[in-house]
Order: sequence, then C-alpha cells, then structure tokens
Amino acid sequence: MNKFLKLPLLFDSDELLKDLQACETMDWPRHFHTDDYSGLWSGLALRSASGKADDIYSHPGGAGHVDTPVLGLCPYIASVLGLFECEIESARLLRLAPGAFIKEHRDVHTGYQFDVFRVHIPIETSTQVRFLVGGHALDMREGECWYADFSQPHSVENCGATARTNLILDCKRNSWSDALFRQAGYDFDEEARSRRLDSATRAMVIARLSEMKTDTAERLIRQLEAEAASDE
Repeated sequence: MNKFLKLPLLFDSDELLKDLQACETMDWPRHFHTDDYSGLWSGLALRSASGKADDIYSHPGGAGHVDTPVLGLCPYIASVLGLFECEIESARLLRLAPGAFIKEHRDVHTGYQFDVFRVHIPIETSTQVRFLVGGHALDMREGECWYADFSQPHSVENCGATARTNLILDCKRNSWSDALFRQAGYDFDEEARSRRLDSATRAMVIARLSEMKTDTAERLIRQLEAEAASDE
C-alpha cells in the first residue's frame, strides 16, 4: 500500500505547461547518473543546494536549498510550491525524451519512512510512458500529484513520440504531510513494521547513507545502528 500514492492535490495542467514553455530555450543539462539510463534524460533546477539552475542533483537531507532564477520564470509553479506546508529541498523539471529509458534502480533515501518524500507532478506525458515502482505501473496524468517510495526498485520508459516532463519535489516530512498522506490512504502501521529492516538491507542502506554526508543521513545511520544493536 505504501509503495505509491496519488495525493489529494490537483493542479492546472495548462498553467503548468505555460511555465514549462517559458523554460524551453534554456540549456537543460543531462542527468548526472549517466549509467542509469539510455537516450536523453535532462533537467532544470527550480530550487537547488547551490541556487544554480544546472544543479539538478537533489542533495536529499541537505541544508540551505534556495530558489534558482528559473523559478522566477514559472509563477504558477511557484504558487504550487507555496501550497506545500513543509520544507521543500529540491524542485526540478526532469524530462525523458521519446525512446529514452531509465533503468531499474533504487534511491534508498527517498521513502516516507526516512522522513523525506518525493512527489511527481506530470506536466507533459502520454499513455506510452511506463513508470514502474515495486513492480506496479503508475498511471500518472498531467496536473496530478503522486508520491512513490523510490527506495523500491523503479524504472521509467518513454515509448511515445513526445517528451515526458515532470515537476519533482523533494520535501521533508512533518505533521502537515502526515495528514495529507493519511488522507491519501498511507498505512502508518505498515510503515512502523517496515522500519525494521533485515540485516543485509540495513547494511546496504547504512553504506549508501554514509556516502551522503548530511545531518539527516547521520541521524538515520544512528537510528539504523541502534535498531541493529537491539536485534542482537
């Protein structure tokens, strides 16, 4: 149940597209995980750790994310961000070109159980886009808002003739988001059970978190190490 949720938020697809069109003439850098995809996967940052539009790394759990100049070209998207009553770390436009494919992978730090969450708001898409999370296909439509636990295996394939562009927000969990997720059907009891990882998965998560070198990552490592000690 907690692998993905369609959140009870719906945005104006025409206004989203208008903002996207204002960014079309800008240089969209290729995504930095070049081994994780084939074809063209590119993006622009609306909020980033450096304040630069070409800094499309999400820097999850980091501090000091600020708006980039691109957000000033996107007044409707800025109003969308203002509706999120929680801290927004990165905000990005990510585009998958026709025929491009993002290989199955995991982002172990991006599930709600880690006190952060990532949402996708499609701006341009088609029925030929296949987005799989944990083996389930997500039928995302323009203007909808979807959460997914990207610590699950996930992949995206654009088999259509047009680009797929999503607005992607990385946010920090709080009481407002808990209420939003509860309304969408998030199972908090299941989350509590899933927090207790098996030893192999726990070791993998700790290793990945250690690479991030952020305060949030260090806190999560301490939690996982304490859990491991209690299991001994």
